[in-house]
Amino acid sequence: MNFVNKYGKGILICLLIAIPSWIIGKMFPVVGGAIIAILAGMIIAMFWNDKQNAEAGIKWTSKVILQTAVVLLGFGMNLGVIFETGKQSLPIIICTITTSLVLAWVMKKVLKVPSNTSILVGVGSSICGGSAIAATAPVIDADDDEIAQSIAVIFFFNVLAAIFFPMLGKALGFDTMHGDAFGIFAGTAINDTSSVTAAASTWDSMWGLGSATLNKAVTVKLTRTLAIIPITLGLSFIRAKKERQASNFSLKRAFPMFILYFILAAIF
Repeated sequence: MNFVNKYGKGILICLLIAIPSWIIGKMFPVVGGAIIAILAGMIIAMFWNDKQNAEAGIKWTSKVILQTAVVLLGFGMNLGVIFETGKQSLPIIICTITTSLVLAWVMKKVLKVPSNTSILVGVGSSICGGSAIAATAPVIDADDDEIAQSIAVIFFFNVLAAIFFPMLGKALGFDTMHGDAFGIFAGTAINDTSSVTAAASTWDSMWGLGSATLNKAVTVKLTRTLAIIPITLGLSFIRAKKERQASNFSLKRAFPMFILYFILAAIF
C-alpha cells in the first residue's frame, strides 16, 4: 500500500502516456511510439506545474521499468551473440569514447567550461548519459547545478538523436534488410538507453525487422555502458591523488547491475 501511495500516481501517468503513444506509433512507424511518448512527456511537463506527487513514480518508471525491459530482452537473446556483438563493436566503442572525452577536454579549455560540468557532459555523452553522470557526480563532488546542467545537455541531444537518427540512417544508406548496421550506429552514438531503444525500435518499425535492430543496439549500448567502471575508477584515483585523501568511489554504485541481470537472462 505504501508503494501505491508513493509511486502510483507517477506510474499511472506514464502508463497513460505510453499506451496512446504505442498505438499512434503503430499507425506511424516512421516516427515510432517511443519518440511520440518522449515528445508528449515534454509537452505535458511544460504546462504541468504541480508534479510533486507524481515525481517519485515517474522516476521509478523511467529507471526500473526501462531496466527491467532491457533484462527481459535478454531472455530472447543468445549469449554467444551478445559476446560476438560486443567483440565486433568494441573497437568502435573505444574510438567513440576516446574521441568524445578528448573533445570534452578541448571544449573545456576553449569555452572555459567549469571542470566538473565538462567531465559530466563528457562521460554522459561518451558512455551512457544520465547513468554515467549519476555514477560520476559523487566521485568528483559535483553540485546540484553542475549535475542539472549536464543532464539538460545530454537530454537535449538524446531527444534529437531519437527523432533524427532513423532519418539520418536512411540518408546514409544503411542496410534496411538487416538491423546490424543501424543497431551498431545507434548503440555507439546515442547517449541514454531510452533514446537508443527509441531510435532502434523506430528503425525496426520502418523496415519491418521485428526486434533485430533493437537487439543489436541494446547489446552494443550495454557493452559501451561497462566503460563507466574504468572511467569512474580513473577519476576517483585522480581526485584522490590531487586531494591526498581516500576516494569515495563505490564499485557497487558505479556498476549498472541491470547489465549483470541482462547477461544472466541471456544465459538462462
